[in-house]
Amino acid sequence: MAYVICEPCITVKDQACVAVCPVNCIYEVAPGTTPDMLYINPDECIDCGLCVPECPVDAIFFEEDVPDKWKEYIQINRDLSGL
Repeated sequence: MAYVICEPCITVKDQACVAVCPVNCIYEVAPGTTPDMLYINPDECIDCGLCVPECPVDAIFFEEDVPDKWKEYIQINRDLSGL
């Protein structure tokens, strides 16, 4: 399991979550790539949860807790990570 960044992050890309991640597993998509957001590499995430309270738009969820309307972001994070 890992944390997942969902739709509220699109175009916001606040970097507060990146600053607190102890393993540097949060990345920004390449310029011109869609969706325009940050993502978490699930293979690198250690499930510490430090990023969750830092997100100003409540876009980060533990994989099992991703709301149904954003379930596709589980795969989007994996795809953006190249997995």
